[in-house]
Amino acid sequence: MYIAAVILSVLLALITVAAGAPKAQFKGDVVDGLVAKGLGPALIRFIGLLEVAAAAGLVAGIWWEPLGIAAAVGMAVLLLVAIGYHVKWGDYGDGAARGAATVPVLLFLVAVAAAVTLAASW
Repeated sequence: MYIAAVILSVLLALITVAAGAPKAQFKGDVVDGLVAKGLGPALIRFIGLLEVAAAAGLVAGIWWEPLGIAAAVGMAVLLLVAIGYHVKWGDYGDGAARGAATVPVLLFLVAVAAAVTLAASW
């Protein structure tokens, strides 16, 4: 069970850093899309920093499980908010936006799986 927790944590951390770093730096197409939908620079950077911090917590949680569990649960909450954001903007009904909008759903499932496997191995 521990190997599964490590794999899920590292996978989620890598994806989360890749998604969060551009937001924290306020650069890239995703940032442009968020600004176009009304999010401010401070909020976008804050979201990016939360994602990067969650990734660091997931990796550190490999050695100290309580931190990994907290990071995975926090990431799951952040992803639920992202899903709500996509619902609000109608992205799941828009064929062009549906693919990108599905990513938070898939990552939410990985975050929950990571939290559960870390908790089970603790």
